[in-house]
Amino acid sequence: MSDPFLQTLPGTAIQIEAQWINEERQRPLIVFLHEGLGSLSQWKDFPQRLCDAANCRGLVFSRPGYGKSSPRTEPWPQDYLQEQARHLLPAFFDSLGLQDEPLLLFGHSDGASLALLFAAYFPQRIRALVAMAPHLFVEPITIIGLRAAKQAYEQERSPLRAALARHHRDTDSAFYGWNDAWLRPGFEGQWNIESDLRDHLACPVLAIQGVDDEYATLEQIRAIQRMHSTTRLLALEQCRHSPQRDQPERVIASTAAFFSELR
Repeated sequence: MSDPFLQTLPGTAIQIEAQWINEERQRPLIVFLHEGLGSLSQWKDFPQRLCDAANCRGLVFSRPGYGKSSPRTEPWPQDYLQEQARHLLPAFFDSLGLQDEPLLLFGHSDGASLALLFAAYFPQRIRALVAMAPHLFVEPITIIGLRAAKQAYEQERSPLRAALARHHRDTDSAFYGWNDAWLRPGFEGQWNIESDLRDHLACPVLAIQGVDDEYATLEQIRAIQRMHSTTRLLALEQCRHSPQRDQPERVIASTAAFFSELR
């Protein structure tokens, strides 16, 4: 694993914290897309373990607003995931010289939604993807979880705030960018990416979710399969919203097997 570095997006002052894993160019590349409160460092050793198991190289990075990347300068718009999939991701990948390389995507939560959107908008750039605990639409359980997270973050001497501070240059940027967008009035009844994906998602998909996910039900991954019938589903028992922490061996084995079949 190389040392983390800061990549400046061309034509902007935005810096992206990134890191390469197993840099041999002949290996397929897995790009890891983190959750709504995630960052490069919060993946811990999971990307390295997955890349080793799948004989791939990897790219891990923190999106703007997270980790050591540039903090956000304004609230995320309601369609921030669609906008990041259309503009941020291609600009970042191109800045690293990945214009002509078909990618494998591994996304978690917000990152899983981003992976699905990017694959739908730029199908020629994607070989396959894993969507782990994705969000395609807002469920009541999602709002309950978001409100509970906000209460935990804003309490005096918050353990959640302290935990996030170990990973983010600007903790409020990371937390409120995500939480405020999802709790904004109108978001619950309007945000839905199914129309973005329907008829455009073409690559092989493995959709993973914990049965005990505190932010969503299994309807999220079932919705992917309804619109993209070849999608493989993996529902994990005794697993909540972060399968890479609750069931890492199952996730690594299933993902490595899924990517290996493509060769």
